[in-house]
Amino acid sequence: MKILLTGATGYVGAQLLPALEAAGHDVRCLARTPEALASTGVEVVKGDVLSGEGLDEALAGIEVAYYLIHAMTGGGDFAERDRRGATNFVAAAKRQGVRRVIYLGGLGPDDGNGSEHLLSRHETAVILRDAAPEFVYARAAIVVGAGSASLIMLRHLVERLPAMICPKWIDVHTQPIAMPDLVGALAHCAEVEGLNGEVQLGGADVVTYREMMLSLARALNRRKPFVIRVPVLSPRLSSHWVGFVTAVDSGIARPLIDGLKAETVVTTPPPAGINDSPMGLEEAMREAVRN
Repeated sequence: MKILLTGATGYVGAQLLPALEAAGHDVRCLARTPEALASTGVEVVKGDVLSGEGLDEALAGIEVAYYLIHAMTGGGDFAERDRRGATNFVAAAKRQGVRRVIYLGGLGPDDGNGSEHLLSRHETAVILRDAAPEFVYARAAIVVGAGSASLIMLRHLVERLPAMICPKWIDVHTQPIAMPDLVGALAHCAEVEGLNGEVQLGGADVVTYREMMLSLARALNRRKPFVIRVPVLSPRLSSHWVGFVTAVDSGIARPLIDGLKAETVVTTPPPAGINDSPMGLEEAMREAVRN
């Protein structure tokens, strides 16, 4: 198929690109800085979803388009930027007659009780539903991979602190997915005939964030951290603490931490052929630490 990949310079997109090419698809990328993708040899159109620049050129002749863009790392009102970018993309996709749009969002509540970050990502999905006759809303929890911002945050905490005071979210349940499983599932979302609607993606294990940190400590061959749960740490205070202890900027840490307060667990398994045999947490952690 002729596929457009947005977000190809991001963590997920950079790994999805070679997977799509290996599957034999003809891939085009949209990028604000095309030179960042020069080494890939792929066709690149310069553009920006926020301004609308290059969108019609990038989407011309495209059957399936991946929307792997969110503005959390840009500072300021990321929800407004996400809204504007998705709206511009919908208009261009309609003009160019794209058949299917695939969007990666997050698991979690979408009824107003989630974090600002997760609610913004769900709002983006609602907007993108009108982009094409087929819309695939892939939803995943925390990604276990070497470049995942959430895992980087947890790894720095485990490596640098023998003991830590953590908020209530430390015992919230999640269903982390290994990066190779996520990439494979996203690639298959382009190929399954008639696929339309929500696709929930998770690993083999449902665990707490405390259990994730202990699993990470085992993968790193480190002593397990002593964790004390307290009810008074707000996302704002936690983000400043994380920013002080780790290399994760507090502006990024806050929406990440705020998103940990709600369960992110698969409630409806994906269709057959998509993420049929995902890794368990221990294997995923070992894989992430090796890379």
